[in-house]
Formats: sequence, C-alpha cells, structure tokens
Amino acid sequence: MSAEPHGRRMERRLVAALRNWRTLVHMNKRPLPVTIIAFIYIAMGVIGLAYHFKDFKPQHPFQYDIVWVEFVRLIAIICGVYMLRGHNWARWLTLAWIAFHVILSAFHTLSELAIHILFCVVIAWFLFRPMATRYFRASSRTKT
Repeated sequence: MSAEPHGRRMERRLVAALRNWRTLVHMNKRPLPVTIIAFIYIAMGVIGLAYHFKDFKPQHPFQYDIVWVEFVRLIAIICGVYMLRGHNWARWLTLAWIAFHVILSAFHTLSELAIHILFCVVIAWFLFRPMATRYFRASSRTKT
C-alpha cells in the first residue's frame, strides 16, 4: 500500500483529468472540409506538375507558358500545405487560385466556366464557414 492517503490520490487524478479535458476543449481541431480541400490542392498541384513536366524541353528551358503553368501548380501545393498548418493567408490564396481559374475558363467553353464557378463557390463556402474561420483565427494567434 502506498503511504499517500486515498483522498489525495483521487484529488491528483481529478486535477490531471481536468487538465486533459481543458486541453481537449481548447485544442484547435482542423475542420474536415479544410483538410479535404487542402489535400485536393496538394494532389492537383503534384499531378499537374508531373503531367506538364513532359512539356518541358531542354532545348528551350525557359518557355514562358510552361514556366507559368508549373508556377500555378506549385502555388496549389503551397496553398494546401499551409492550409493544413492553419495559415489564414493560405485560405485567401486558395480562393484567389480558384478565382484565377474561373477567369481563365471564361476564355474556354461555357461548361468549363460553369464548373470552375461551382468549384469556386463551394471552396469559398467551406473555407469561410464559422468553424473554418475559428480554425484559421486560432491558428494565427498561436503562431508568433
């Protein structure tokens, strides 16, 4: 038997449980839609980089169109990674990225424009819901 009285042990356990409960309550959990959108952006960036890499010609290494396409794909990866880390600027860059694609699709078919507008609206709706806003605000407060 331990020398510590039973009441004292129970008190310590209760204090430890309360600390754990406070930690769980105040923990900033990432909303599932933010996680899904972030991983989609990362995947689309990586797939786009790999797909368009075949267009890169060593004879003409600085063809402007391929450099810009790869740059846009790299931005998608950055958006996804930093949204997972809770950076608010990444949420805004994500919206700007899809808005840029809406503008580009305006020069293509009407169905492509409609799909990009739909994606833009859905992404904006999920990234600016109250739960997502709390996640990005809380994450920015913990970063110094």
